[in-house]
Amino acid sequence: MAAVPPWYLGIDIGGTKVALRAESADGRIEEHLFAWPHDDGGPDRDLARLADGVATLTARTGEGFRTAGVALPATVGPDGRITAWPSRPSWTGLALGPALGALMPGAGVAWADDGDVAALAEAEAADCADLLYVGVGTGIGGGLVLGGGLCPGPGRGSFELGHLVVAQGGPLCVCGRQGCLQAIASGPATLARAGRLRGGPVAYGELLEALRTERPWAVAAIDATCVALATAIMGVTELLHPDLVVLGGGFTAGIGDLVDRTATRLAPLSRPGRPAPPVCAARLGGLSSLRGAVLLARTVTDRS
Repeated sequence: MAAVPPWYLGIDIGGTKVALRAESADGRIEEHLFAWPHDDGGPDRDLARLADGVATLTARTGEGFRTAGVALPATVGPDGRITAWPSRPSWTGLALGPALGALMPGAGVAWADDGDVAALAEAEAADCADLLYVGVGTGIGGGLVLGGGLCPGPGRGSFELGHLVVAQGGPLCVCGRQGCLQAIASGPATLARAGRLRGGPVAYGELLEALRTERPWAVAAIDATCVALATAIMGVTELLHPDLVVLGGGFTAGIGDLVDRTATRLAPLSRPGRPAPPVCAARLGGLSSLRGAVLLARTVTDRS
């Protein structure tokens, strides 16, 4: 009988890049990163890119993978088929299990929303059993851990914080609704608002410099982001009572005081008997989803 490979693989499919991390049972680590196209070129092209990335790590480990966990920003139905992926509409209806399984024959494969697995990783890092994770990047990812487990839990869908409506009649979201948190507080949405306030396009680096010098248009743009984040956080707090809120994602990482600004906007939303929860930066930085994908892989016990 062939020996079971000792490696666990995590794959994090983001808006602009794909990160892979392999961890062995004896503590070895291999990582690989490659660009992920913005345009929707179809599942065949995307899966070929993923296959190349997996092959690169397979060559480095020399042993293949026992199990794999995949974090992706798509909605997957109970039947394992993708029901929505705004930036990849051609994937709609695809049976995800067979498609991912073909990349890693013989390995057990699990998948989850990137915000959900990020919450798992941050909860472990913070040693907190009741934690809300908010990832601000190309979109808004969210995840909630209650009692040490994901909410709403496997088979019941992901924690779609980015599509919580926080402003009726607000900006149009890629999902087709108006006023979603993602349409107001994501990185691209914040930069677009900064551009409108400034009167011309604003790059990320320009926003950082303008915030450093407290230019009014930059402060107003980021303040609107923090108000929307605080509104969503307090809504979750009223219903589910997390002990800790963690802000992560690539956009958050670059703006050093985004956490403090959000906490400042959150505090006035508290009420007697329902204080605002503490807010801190992600302990794993931009690696939350990737580390969570590896954790997901470690929960897969059966090889398919």
